[in-house]
Amino acid sequence: MPPKTKGKDMNATYTPQAAAEQARDAFRKGAEQFEKLSLDTTVPESVRALAEKTVTQTREAYEKGKDALEEAVDALERSFDAAGQGATAFNRKLIDIAQRNLNSGFDLAKSLAGAKNLAEIVELQSAFLRHQFDVFANQASEIRALTTKIAADTTEPIKAQVTRSMDTIRKSS
Repeated sequence: MPPKTKGKDMNATYTPQAAAEQARDAFRKGAEQFEKLSLDTTVPESVRALAEKTVTQTREAYEKGKDALEEAVDALERSFDAAGQGATAFNRKLIDIAQRNLNSGFDLAKSLAGAKNLAEIVELQSAFLRHQFDVFANQASEIRALTTKIAADTTEPIKAQVTRSMDTIRKSS
């Protein structure tokens, strides 16, 4: 047996107009049912006030977060700038030390070229080596002091920003 449709014969011919009319009828019935469900759309004042308060607090939190992010980015930029300047200073210091060591070696070579005997050559080299140990120790101190300064200059903007952030958090608590 062929399946039955709701009061319609399966062999009936459907036209676009008939299909459109059927869709309109279904829409009208759905709209009527929806209208019967009409809800009281009045929002209580307490809910409205709570929503406004929430929006205000959210806006304030957004502004604080945006300000904090901008300050953090600024601190990072200052830190990167200090690191770049520090790297330049470090490279210049290494070049200066290398130049001094090269000059010192050249001075030794000139002295050795003017030496009159083996004993003088040995004495010049010994004096040069004793002097170079002191020079190397001083150069190591120069590099250590410079790297300490570079580290402090590079981390200072970030430390200051973290301190400001923590103070802000403490004040708002």
